[in-house]
Amino acid sequence: MKLPNLFYTFRVRLLLVLAALLLATLGMQYYLNRLAEQRTARIIAEQEQALADSIALANESITSGEYLEDLDKRRPVSILKERAGRVMNILVVREDGRVEDSLRPKYKPKTLEDNTFFYFNISDVQLPKIVDAGQGAEGFKRLLPSQPTTSQPIAGETRAFTIALKTRDALNYIIVVLGSRATPGGSQRWGAARPLLPTLAVLLVATLVAAILVWRFTRPLKGLSDAAQRVAGGDFDFRVPDVNRRDEMGTLAANFNEMIGRLDRARELETRLNQAERSAVVGRLASAIAHEIRNPLNYINLTLDHLRETLAPEDPEKRALVGRLTSQLKTEVARINTRITEFLKYTRPAPLNLRPLDLRVSVADALSLVEVQAVESGIETRIEQDGPLPPVLGDAESLRSVFTNLIINGLQAIEGAESGRLTIRLAAHDGHARVEISDTGRGIAPESLPQIFEPYFSTKETGTGLGLAIVKKAIEEHGGQISVESTEGAGTTFKVELPTERRDEG
Repeated sequence: MKLPNLFYTFRVRLLLVLAALLLATLGMQYYLNRLAEQRTARIIAEQEQALADSIALANESITSGEYLEDLDKRRPVSILKERAGRVMNILVVREDGRVEDSLRPKYKPKTLEDNTFFYFNISDVQLPKIVDAGQGAEGFKRLLPSQPTTSQPIAGETRAFTIALKTRDALNYIIVVLGSRATPGGSQRWGAARPLLPTLAVLLVATLVAAILVWRFTRPLKGLSDAAQRVAGGDFDFRVPDVNRRDEMGTLAANFNEMIGRLDRARELETRLNQAERSAVVGRLASAIAHEIRNPLNYINLTLDHLRETLAPEDPEKRALVGRLTSQLKTEVARINTRITEFLKYTRPAPLNLRPLDLRVSVADALSLVEVQAVESGIETRIEQDGPLPPVLGDAESLRSVFTNLIINGLQAIEGAESGRLTIRLAAHDGHARVEISDTGRGIAPESLPQIFEPYFSTKETGTGLGLAIVKKAIEEHGGQISVESTEGAGTTFKVELPTERRDEG
């Protein structure tokens, strides 16, 4: 059954939930009140039964002349045990105040040595508040004028009931002392707090449910707030997860995700435009450099050779100094030539001579160029291959340059450490040949990872930022792709995937 769209709105659902919570609270309170009424009625019935049993026992004592204690012993269960906590004592008092009998032996008449009896007076007995039961207790109150009385006894409070019983011989008062079932010292406090517990439980449950509802309805807002902060920080690679909701939050989340997608596409187009503009500038700059600088550099290089060979001083020390200085100058000239070559490689697409290649041979060839340097630096190098590796269509010189660049970067990342390891792994994967070049160097900072393949971005102080950009461009020209994973302080892994056959074939 399809529900109306109005039901899925935030406001209607919140109102329905709150209404259900209110009904549940009222229902629970009604149920608890009914339980409290039943409990109160049961307590009153127990008190009435205890009072009736006590009066009956006292009446039997008066009419039979037997002591209460003896009559109580003949009962199946002593009234003090059967009504434990309810009946505290039963006393029979004459109208002059003499205690004729007591269920507690403490105030029972005592037989003296001369076979006479000692009777306690009611004034010697410690009694609680006396319940004012009307005219029947007026005569007894005259016996204890200072004894406090009450017409409204408090539940849980020890109290005494007085019943006047007139016989043919005299007027007697039956005093029944009643207590509560609670333990001494805590009965009144517990009795006052107990009715509050159900209400407290209902309030706690209601508060918990309200807190869950608030969290449930405000969580998407928190998610959108966090998402807005991430977008403001330039992160467009995530989506808000609440798009499947059918309320306003789901619509807002869907619109927000659409906005992120548009911003991501706009940023990508802007990046491509900037890259194209920079490539055009670099192309013009590279052409100018190649034309204006290389010719003077060649002349300088030849002149240095001429100075070192024909104009060197006769003095051996000076000759050695001139040789060292000219060598340094030629090194700097070669470095400038290398930078010019990098500019030209990045800005001018080189024609590829594609043919089937064994990647292991290409990788081993590239590694051999730096193997001596690795040994001198104490760096372990090795090539691992997982299963047979199909040949790829590629340009041998271009791929060797790619792998050489990545291997040199790995060695430079390990430099300065006491030891290190550079591992090259080869494997076939989903119609591609995969090459992983891993080092145990210093790694790349997380904030730098998204930019390392961009032109002119470098983490080295003396780098031009074109090495990895040239690598990425060469791999893409082969129809492959490159990715990087790095943990700062633990090492970096570059993954190169090249198709085993051209994508535009067949």
